[in-house]
Amino acid sequence: MHTPDHPILTEKQRAVPQLRWVDTFSRTLDTKFRIPGTDLRFGLDFILGLVPGAGDILSLGMSGTLVATMAKHGASPLLVARMMVNVILDAFIGSIPILGNIFDLLYKANYRNAELMREYYEEGKHQGSVWPVVLAVIGSILVLMVVLVWVTVEIFQFIFGLF
Repeated sequence: MHTPDHPILTEKQRAVPQLRWVDTFSRTLDTKFRIPGTDLRFGLDFILGLVPGAGDILSLGMSGTLVATMAKHGASPLLVARMMVNVILDAFIGSIPILGNIFDLLYKANYRNAELMREYYEEGKHQGSVWPVVLAVIGSILVLMVVLVWVTVEIFQFIFGLF
């Protein structure tokens, strides 16, 4: 893993404004802040995860936007699939109270995805158009968001039903 407070992507990659944004936003979501006295870093994703349901949905949307941007700028379908696995894992486990917050603190899906993108570019294996994958990513994110909203509503109905 790169040093969290330094750019993830190479200077050549960061010359593309959208990829510079991916680099900066990935670090903002996952490694922007450090717990004093430790090497443990966290970001906006962890903070949003503290808000049950809504925070996880918002975080999922931001992660999906990052993956779609990387797909639009050369990530192969296989790489996008790996990135989606990271995002989906982060969304599902991240939505579990307390355990999900600990997972968000340690897993850092967005940072991992930016690192995957850097490694992929460094190997020079990126392929042509990925518009079908971009549409699939957007569709997957929308479906996942609907599922998370439904689960959140069910949890709140259950909790309020106890009173």
